Amino acid sequence: MTFGERAYRFYTSLETPSVPRGVQVMNPYTEPEVQAYLRTFLGKYFNDDRPRVLILGINPGRFGAGVTGITFTDPVAMEDECGIASHFPRKRELSSIYVYHVINRIGGPAEFYSRFFLAAVCPLGFTRKGVNMNYYDDRKLERAVTPFIISSVEEHISFGGRRDDVVILGRGSNAKFFSRLNEKHGWFDRVHPVDHPRFIMQYRRKRLDEYVSSYERLLRSIG
Repeated sequence: MTFGERAYRFYTSLETPSVPRGVQVMNPYTEPEVQAYLRTFLGKYFNDDRPRVLILGINPGRFGAGVTGITFTDPVAMEDECGIASHFPRKRELSSIYVYHVINRIGGPAEFYSRFFLAAVCPLGFTRKGVNMNYYDDRKLERAVTPFIISSVEEHISFGGRRDDVVILGRGSNAKFFSRLNEKHGWFDRVHPVDHPRFIMQYRRKRLDEYVSSYERLLRSIG
């Protein structure tokens, strides 16, 4: 099986973890339409057996992977950047806008995805009262999904993630949580935390080019 085929099997086999009352789990991979777009995307960029550096966000949001099933790829990026047309509303996600700035600095989707795989520490997203939430926003939720996260990271390694370097998006809670698990399980030699794309787009947008350049330097040094 290729990298893409193994990744497709993983995502479309995800089982919804048990979560605290009041938290809803987003699992777009049960939708046939999302499965079709994911298969097309993975077949286009991951139709080989080459290992990739994993770049892990927090968990999917409602307007990016929560819609398309493709990490940090909203419907606009999926169509305009990756050439995969869809019937999804053309809504933008801030993180996706930033990530595709970085991807294009690396050489575009074909070049970028030949070396990197975008995923998330927790591959399914969460909402409460219709609002996005991170797996670490609620201590009970964090505890409940930790076994699910451990299994997910190990599956990403098994289907082709490199074990020398991993990039973690989010210097705060996401990096701290992941680093603790990495110390315990010994998955990766080096963990590289960076500021999260949404934080940059919301609070540091005037320094966008500076942040994109810093991402580019890091990714070129490890990819």
